[in-house]
Amino acid sequence: MVEVLEQVSAFDGGFSDPVQASQRVFRAVMDAMARPGTAHHFPALVAPPAPLNVVAGAVICALADADTPVWLDASMAKTGLVRDWVVFHTGAPITSYQSEAAFALVAEPQSLSSLNGFALGSQEYPDRSTTLILQVETLSNGPKLVFEGPGIDGQSTLSPNPMPSHFPTQWRANRAAFPRGVDLILTAPDGVAALPRSARLIMPET
Repeated sequence: MVEVLEQVSAFDGGFSDPVQASQRVFRAVMDAMARPGTAHHFPALVAPPAPLNVVAGAVICALADADTPVWLDASMAKTGLVRDWVVFHTGAPITSYQSEAAFALVAEPQSLSSLNGFALGSQEYPDRSTTLILQVETLSNGPKLVFEGPGIDGQSTLSPNPMPSHFPTQWRANRAAFPRGVDLILTAPDGVAALPRSARLIMPET
């Protein structure tokens, strides 16, 4: 099960040492982006409201700010507490439109039917795209995915679960749009991993 913590107030549960904690999480995420398909770890640094897990909560606190709109999936937005927590601890505005989001928090990746509904950037500004933060139960016990590409020594293997429906087909379409496309950050109890749009999925075959 993905670790979540019930939180009474949206004003509690943020970084106790914002500078040090955010730097630690940021380094882990950047290392994960630089080495796609590898798991990286940091301790529980936040206590977010359910269903936001501690790893995803730390990632959004380290990355989001007043200039980065955040989109919440239906599970995250259900109670309003996650929205209020994210706004209070990051200053980021919440958007209802996937295409406007700099970051997306997704508690139920298996219900996410499309990646191309998010901002893909443009040929001139490919960085103006959405980074999806997907909460998964595991990085190592799901269906096997094998990747090649920049930052990968030969091949890397990742086995996350759950993932968006028809993920291999969706990811190959995302890769085909390069340099446009979304990037994924996978957050699980066993670590954080990243799949930048440059990662080529070579297995499973479709």
